Amino acid sequence: MRLTRETTLRPRGAGAEGGRAPTARRELAAPDYRGPVTNNKDRAAKAIAVVHKAIFLTSKGRVAGKFYGMPALQLTTTGRKSGQRRSTMLTAPIVEDDRIVIVASYGGDDRNPLWFGNLVAHPEVGVVIGGKDRTMHARVADAEERAELWPRVTEAYKGYAGYQTKTDREIPLVILEPKS
Repeated sequence: MRLTRETTLRPRGAGAEGGRAPTARRELAAPDYRGPVTNNKDRAAKAIAVVHKAIFLTSKGRVAGKFYGMPALQLTTTGRKSGQRRSTMLTAPIVEDDRIVIVASYGGDDRNPLWFGNLVAHPEVGVVIGGKDRTMHARVADAEERAELWPRVTEAYKGYAGYQTKTDREIPLVILEPKS
């Protein structure tokens, strides 16, 4: 489905006077599979991410480099449908030399976050953490890895355990490893 919006075309500096200006149909970006942002939780999450990202990138992580006591990172994925680069701010409850673990909790929502579907489809991702920009390979932790990692994740931020009780889905853990 293509969304369009009718736009009035006016020369620069022209006001509303002088009759009716011609109109054109402008194509709008297609909404994701969940549809446009329609509820307060989605709006709040987007607003927080925009502000956090601006502060993080402007300061190269010196400000807003931690969130809820965990390292903050910018994850850049490739859109599974659009092929366009998409970035979002996340926290990393586990950061080790050879791997970073992120949590696809979406605050305990019954849906996975959009970035999760993108990295499953295109596992090569960009990560900015601690002032460094890295290309990494993303994979979903298997059952055994999740069982080992989940207690460490909830120890880093107890909110994740609460998120798991709010949803019937098992919240995925994503392991980011250096690209080989």
